[in-house]
Amino acid sequence: MATYRSLGLDLVPGTGPLAASVPGAVDAWLVLLRDLGTWPLADVLAHAIELAEVGHDPVPRIGATVQAVRDLFTDHWPTSAAVWLPGGEPPRPGVLFRQPALGATWRRLVNEAEAAGGDRESQIEAARRCWREGFIAEAMLVTSDTVTMDSSGTPHRGTMTGDDLAGFAATWEEPVQADWGDWTVHKAGPWSQGPVLLQQLTLLGDVSPGSLAPNGFDAHVVHRLLEQTKLAFADRDAWYGDAGEVPLEALLSESYAEQRRALIGERASTQWRPGAPGGRSAALADHVRRLLLGEATASAAAGVGEPTIQTGAEHSTGDDGSVDANGVTRGDTCHVDVVDRWGNLVSATPSGGWLQSNPVIGELGFPLGSRLQMAWLTKGLPNSLTPGRRPRTTLTPSMASLGGAVRLAFGTPGGDQQDQWSTHFFLRVADEHARTGRMDLQGAIDATNWHTDAVIGSFWPRTYEPGSVLIEGGADPNLITGLRDRGHLVTVGAPWSEGRLCAVATDPETGILSAGANPRGMQGYASGR
Repeated sequence: MATYRSLGLDLVPGTGPLAASVPGAVDAWLVLLRDLGTWPLADVLAHAIELAEVGHDPVPRIGATVQAVRDLFTDHWPTSAAVWLPGGEPPRPGVLFRQPALGATWRRLVNEAEAAGGDRESQIEAARRCWREGFIAEAMLVTSDTVTMDSSGTPHRGTMTGDDLAGFAATWEEPVQADWGDWTVHKAGPWSQGPVLLQQLTLLGDVSPGSLAPNGFDAHVVHRLLEQTKLAFADRDAWYGDAGEVPLEALLSESYAEQRRALIGERASTQWRPGAPGGRSAALADHVRRLLLGEATASAAAGVGEPTIQTGAEHSTGDDGSVDANGVTRGDTCHVDVVDRWGNLVSATPSGGWLQSNPVIGELGFPLGSRLQMAWLTKGLPNSLTPGRRPRTTLTPSMASLGGAVRLAFGTPGGDQQDQWSTHFFLRVADEHARTGRMDLQGAIDATNWHTDAVIGSFWPRTYEPGSVLIEGGADPNLITGLRDRGHLVTVGAPWSEGRLCAVATDPETGILSAGANPRGMQGYASGR
């Protein structure tokens, strides 16, 4: 933290090596493959190698995103220009886009793992060592130590060390969970934003599935959901993190939910109101204090998000997924859910090294991530920037059990919107199931969605918009009017602009597997074989 402060920074930049945390996702995937998989590493990576070396047909929005950061790439990040501007032009549909360096990285990883000999598990362990200590780690360190232009407008070098990379190993953790009726929802712990979905469920403890929305998700229902979202996310921003004790048991208790529920009135609140779980008082980041006093302001359109490839005005506030010249964007990432014939489910929101987060590591073909921007440069907080501790990420996959069996896996890209959109989805599914016995995944995905930015933004420059609601075009006019009458500051976006959800489900009694995918953005797919 002292290094960042000595550079005159009060926030971790949104791009560049100072924003790069130790990349742990690959090690986590390898541990998952080792412990629960059956395929050898070579078979698992064969598809990725082929796509990188032979090429794939890119979706149109990739080209628009690359075009938006052309000057950043050509002027400051030449290794990114070499990958994303082949022949001086962005990727375009109908022309195969190849990433030979990335394919070569995975091929070499497989070769070194197989050369280590032994069985499947031994080769996976060799691959883990190669990632943390071998040629991949060496190349990551060189790039981190290179002075690089970032979103602050000033070039910086990173702080990552060989000990940082070698010292990390993915581990298994128990999920945290909360009940709503007969359902139990499982989330990652409070080092992520996962429990904020659970807190929203505990705030609905006085309502059971089947009775939440007897007249549909009208203004009365959506008003309540918005108000409890603001309360839960205020707790997220005050209490969650990996650098200090989190009073999670108190945050998820029914007595605490009752206290918080009493704060919900008939009018929209424009206050930021974290609670006092167990009688504790929240300490605030310096930047949050300035935000609440109106001393720190920034355009929401300049906030760094989790970018999937988006472009074009999605609504009038500028929160359109577009990218500025420094790689700054508000967008989302990717999510995948899988269920197999044996009823195994995986829910994952893998993200970090998007194309404009950091320069491509030339010899590896991929960039470092930028998740450290979610940590605070204020001491003594649960989410203070701390060596060996994870930043409080927005990545938040979900699973849900019914009758003691895991039935549902779901999630979405979207940064701070993830556990808003996922909550809306789950409530629709559970409410419908209680009334009809059906799990209508696609109907819940396609239904009108919304979000509020009355939360402390997780991405640089960490904005806050009290009272705001963004609802997608095509919503019932009575819903919009009803929210405005209750004091919400409603912006109507483009049709089909809110939510990026996908989901899978299994019925252990019938053996039927089902899936649904988001039509918004034309990049979500549900498939089976």
